[in-house]
Amino acid sequence: MLLSFPNWIIHISSALEWGIAAALLFRYGKISGRRDIRLFGLAMLPHWSGSFFVLGYHVSGDTIPMLLDISELINVFGSTALLLATLNLLKSTNKAPAAGYVASIGAIMIAGKPQSWLGADIFDTILQISSVIYLTFLVLLLVVHRRDNTIFSGLTIAGFWFVLLFISVTIFCMYLATQVRGYATLSHDNLLHGLAESLLSISNLMIAIGAQQKIKAYERNQLTGTAG
Repeated sequence: MLLSFPNWIIHISSALEWGIAAALLFRYGKISGRRDIRLFGLAMLPHWSGSFFVLGYHVSGDTIPMLLDISELINVFGSTALLLATLNLLKSTNKAPAAGYVASIGAIMIAGKPQSWLGADIFDTILQISSVIYLTFLVLLLVVHRRDNTIFSGLTIAGFWFVLLFISVTIFCMYLATQVRGYATLSHDNLLHGLAESLLSISNLMIAIGAQQKIKAYERNQLTGTAG
């Protein structure tokens, strides 16, 4: 296995944090009686399952590219699920359609990809499709928050957007690891790999903490309303 023990801790914790965030959002939807929020929590599960294929890829010492390809395919479905769940939340605002907000979303061009069993061109296409869908989801998430700030906390919104910083830093770290520091892949460079992955852990933690804040605020308001 290529990863050091600290890097394994970071990778496992980031996966667990996303799962916890999904569970907290589902719980918030349940206690608030919001089915659309429960569905959003469930929509986070495909991405969560994809993270375990990434862990499996690293367990293999990055020698089974098919696992990475499967995770990327799952991420396409995961981003689509989040987008559909967000559109469902928009419907609950009873306002004008958000079609104007989804126009002009460009693809993220990712360089320095790992080896792919499917082939570089197909792998690139999968990444670009997933990126477009996720960017559209992020834009609509801001629209949802602007229309109804009782659904998500600002910290949760920031956490989803923070993923873009993780992607950008990962691309830069890939370049440094392979072109400057002389490693075969980013996974071989424990320092830069751990730095990049720690940003994903931070973003997932932000999403989870924000969801917990909403639960606490709702429960506090219920107690205040009962007391009044």
